[in-house]
Amino acid sequence: MKYTSLDKDFSFTNIKCTSMDKDFCDFDYCYIKPINRTYKYISLKVKLYKVPITNVTVNCSFMKRSNGYKPFLYNITADGCKFLKNQKSNPVLGYMYGLFKSHSNMNHTCPFDHDLIVDKVSTTFINYQFTKLLPFPEGEYLFRTNWIAYGILRATVDAYLSLT
Repeated sequence: MKYTSLDKDFSFTNIKCTSMDKDFCDFDYCYIKPINRTYKYISLKVKLYKVPITNVTVNCSFMKRSNGYKPFLYNITADGCKFLKNQKSNPVLGYMYGLFKSHSNMNHTCPFDHDLIVDKVSTTFINYQFTKLLPFPEGEYLFRTNWIAYGILRATVDAYLSLT
């Protein structure tokens, strides 16, 4: 599918990847790569040290900046392993997963016995997701994912976005 320029201008403004348990996992890299003035992409790689992982809970939320980041639209927590078995079971989580699914190796059910990679999620791809699939109003956003394994928060990824 080709993603073309749309009416709104989308940009990544920052990404922060934090490992809460460096004995369990750690990030090899987590960055925004600017290619030119209008094209950027994000990539990250998390190394898993205690594999296989068979119990994953994920919390995804959108926040909009307004005197700090406030909850906006969705904040959802789900069993990641069950969701990956039946992705149609939760359309909201399906939308959020769709923001990086095609650019990731997280495309199978549990167990996970390898490093997890999200590679080259472009501004053009996210622009399409934010303006055509589920139109968002202009503003600054935070897409936060909390990764919980065996009931313990292991990592957080915060992607900051701007839509003008």
